[in-house]
Amino acid sequence: MTQRKDLHERVLTAKNKQELAAAYNEWAKRYDTDLVDEMGYVAPINAAGLFNRHMAASATVLDAGCGTGLVGECLHQMGYRNIVGLDYSKKMLKEAESKQVYSALLQGDLNDLHDINDNQYNGVISVGTFTSGHVGPGALNELIRVTRPAGIICFTVRDSAWQEESYDAAITSMVKDGKWELLEEKDFDYIRSEGSLCRTCVFQVAS
Repeated sequence: MTQRKDLHERVLTAKNKQELAAAYNEWAKRYDTDLVDEMGYVAPINAAGLFNRHMAASATVLDAGCGTGLVGECLHQMGYRNIVGLDYSKKMLKEAESKQVYSALLQGDLNDLHDINDNQYNGVISVGTFTSGHVGPGALNELIRVTRPAGIICFTVRDSAWQEESYDAAITSMVKDGKWELLEEKDFDYIRSEGSLCRTCVFQVAS
């Protein structure tokens, strides 16, 4: 219990991506048990369900910040068979690979997806990445870039990060610039043991 809390705290308070990757690499083996089974991390299944309302299962999907593959598992159960997972942590990717739900796995930084071409995916989903100590709202521009015109982007933002990092202003600016339009937005439980919430948004990229 103490180790789990320590790792969770290190993830939330990481000062740079090297510290974050180190914490996730250490946590990878027990991540699903600790976060899902013991802490009640329900964001993946809720976000996958919302994404599925707007996207066909035949789509080519990027799971951006896939971690151990929790979202990939949910989508696979819904019939998706062309899911590419991307994460910064090698050990988290190894756990994701063991689930056998991804057509490919990539190591990369959401702030700079330079190895991915423009207009590559029909849909992008990112769960648990836009949160304290992780990736900021600027990375949404990269998700837009790699999504095809009229494609779908679904992402969660932890409630505390939404306020602290001015997501509302950044997202509104992207709407005004004609980059995308809002299709759906809901507040869901994030980690039940904490009582935390996340804002889950679904946008359609401009065609």
